[in-house]
Amino acid sequence: MDTIATILIVIGALNWGLVGIFQFDLVAAIAGGMSGVVSRIIYTLVGLAGIWGVTFLFRRRNRAGIMAESEA
Repeated sequence: MDTIATILIVIGALNWGLVGIFQFDLVAAIAGGMSGVVSRIIYTLVGLAGIWGVTFLFRRRNRAGIMAESEA
């Protein structure tokens, strides 16, 4: 789940970079405009991935970078 979320977060970040620099929305161009059903699904998935990505900030990791299973 984390890998999928990270991929979607990167896609969203690249898309926003294109919008900011070139005023070009790649998702809308590929999926049929901003109001198209496919575009809305992609935007929703990217948004949900961003929310999931916030949890990355609050997870505890050990020195090897592996998720700690429990805190004792």
